[in-house]
Amino acid sequence: MKRYARSAAALLALLVALLLGGAGVASAHAALLSTDPAQGTVVAVPPTAVTLHFSESVTLEPDAVRVFDPSGRRVDTGTAGHASGDASTAQVRIDASAAAAQGTYTVAWRVISADTHPVAGAYTFSIGRASAPAALTGVAGVGSSGPTATGTLYGLSRGVQYGAVALLIGSVGAVLLCWPGGLRLRGVQRLMIVGWAGLLLSTLAELALRGTYEAGTGLGKVFDLSLLRQVLGEKLGVLLAVRVLLLAGAGVFLALLGGHAQGGDENGDESGALVVERRRRIGLGVSGALLAIAIAITWPLGDHASVGLQVPLAVTLDTVHILSMSLWLGGLATVLVGLRALTRAGGIDVRAVGRFSTLAFWCVTALTATGVYQAWRGLGSWSALTDTTYGRLLLVKIGAVLVILGAAWMSRRWLTLLRTDAAADEAEAGAATEAEELAEAGVLAEVPAAGAERTAERTGEQTAEHAAERTAEAGQDADADPERAAQLARQAKARQQARQRKAREAAPARGMLLRSVALEAVFAVVVLGLTTVLTNSPPGRSVAEQQAVAKAAAHGPVDVTLPYDTTGTTRGAKGRITVDIDPARPGQNTLHAYLYDSTGKPVDVPELDVALSLRSKNLGPLTVKLDHLDIGHYGTADLELPLAGRWTLAVTVRSDDIDEATVTTPITVG
Repeated sequence: MKRYARSAAALLALLVALLLGGAGVASAHAALLSTDPAQGTVVAVPPTAVTLHFSESVTLEPDAVRVFDPSGRRVDTGTAGHASGDASTAQVRIDASAAAAQGTYTVAWRVISADTHPVAGAYTFSIGRASAPAALTGVAGVGSSGPTATGTLYGLSRGVQYGAVALLIGSVGAVLLCWPGGLRLRGVQRLMIVGWAGLLLSTLAELALRGTYEAGTGLGKVFDLSLLRQVLGEKLGVLLAVRVLLLAGAGVFLALLGGHAQGGDENGDESGALVVERRRRIGLGVSGALLAIAIAITWPLGDHASVGLQVPLAVTLDTVHILSMSLWLGGLATVLVGLRALTRAGGIDVRAVGRFSTLAFWCVTALTATGVYQAWRGLGSWSALTDTTYGRLLLVKIGAVLVILGAAWMSRRWLTLLRTDAAADEAEAGAATEAEELAEAGVLAEVPAAGAERTAERTGEQTAEHAAERTAEAGQDADADPERAAQLARQAKARQQARQRKAREAAPARGMLLRSVALEAVFAVVVLGLTTVLTNSPPGRSVAEQQAVAKAAAHGPVDVTLPYDTTGTTRGAKGRITVDIDPARPGQNTLHAYLYDSTGKPVDVPELDVALSLRSKNLGPLTVKLDHLDIGHYGTADLELPLAGRWTLAVTVRSDDIDEATVTTPITVG
């Protein structure tokens, strides 16, 4: 055990060295960084295009970006692309004739992140004046973001895949590495077939659902061949197709494994046939290992590990994580099936359980090392453990794994008791064999009284005298007929073994081992479910990046629109004023003010004054000198803001010699 601990410590030290050797920013689930036109802005003329900038490269469908006018009619050209060849952008052209209406426009977008996860959203901007946005239903990114039937089925297919790959790789690994005799047990054979069929069917289901899931459409489009062709042209579609082909090879492998089970031999002799069988088993083990690695690597190549920092290392360790998880959890299911059958009926024996216990130790060590790396790479900070959904799910998963480890510790204790019982059984069986050999030689009658007492202890007789009487009778029979003596010895041995078997199977150790392994298996299912949810959740680093973008946007350029009413009778006496301050940070800024009348048309007024005050510092009001730039357009490039903080913006509009109005609003300068 100390050797195992030293090896685990060496692995963790290597992990720390790898972690310290890499630095940078990881990203997954693309975050929208900026848009043009910007969120909430009012532009004077219709833009020629709408452009979105993301935190990582994105894959675009033809309808990735859609623009709707105030009435809900689409005004984009319908074909999205990358701006200037930049893969982290999405751009769609605007039909100038269709975008003539003034009011608020809605931009809905749905793109595929570099880690194959679709992300969607929506924002608004206005042309000429702001208005109520169009009421859009059934548009991806707009309205409710709750689960859909397609999303639920898609997530279910991914969850089934994790459980199925664990059953497939774990059951095959357990019988090849720990329990060759398990190949003959029907329950173990069912585990292999269920794992293989479940993984194949769930992979095909994900492939069929992927197109509708990406597009955000209903289940009616599942059999749309155009969507399937589109998916097969993407990275994840290619990986799913490769996995299907690998599973076809795995089906052939299972057939060969079944044939090996029919011809296998476990008697332990060194005959030529057994040597051939061992070579065949080695060949099956090597080919099975290669297939398992190839199947496992299709997950990290299409998930979080394929994006961000240290991609080669992340993909490698994620593959090791999946293989270790499969060998451990799928092996648990195999051991559970073996424990439910009696040893004489083909159930798992103590030696095989011990070998799996050693394998499980190394699997847990690998899971711990790779899991720490995944957590560091995905979270990025300690606060993300509690501040993000990804971190909280990870904590729950860690708790479930700790329960499994506790149950595994109990299993090892019961296994130790079973090993002790097995050693005693072997000693008694050896003694019975020695007695049989003596009986066959016709010398059992010469066994002294002390030998009779030992015989009584071995055979479980109630008293030494009774054993002595039986020995004397056997000796008389030996003198008369040696064959009869040998027959009596064999009968005694059979009775002894039957009593030992009943005692062993009635002992609580095997039953308690069965219960502790069952507890491990139950929480293994919980871990697999949490793993599925984690792969569909944005990592903490990605969430932190999006939060930073949102914070920067909140402290970025100011864009406010205020209604005013001077109670006068001129055209500009009542309307709306929009004020833009860029970048709204301490230092030099630009300010633009746009004045609109009650009909939404630009209008000039005799006087427009803007002032800024920072009450927390008793600063201001700072009067802003504005230049008249165009009809209803005033501005300056020399606005100096000395401090960050919560400022008050005051705008005074005078529509004639006596009528004026002042409107105020708080703004953030940061």
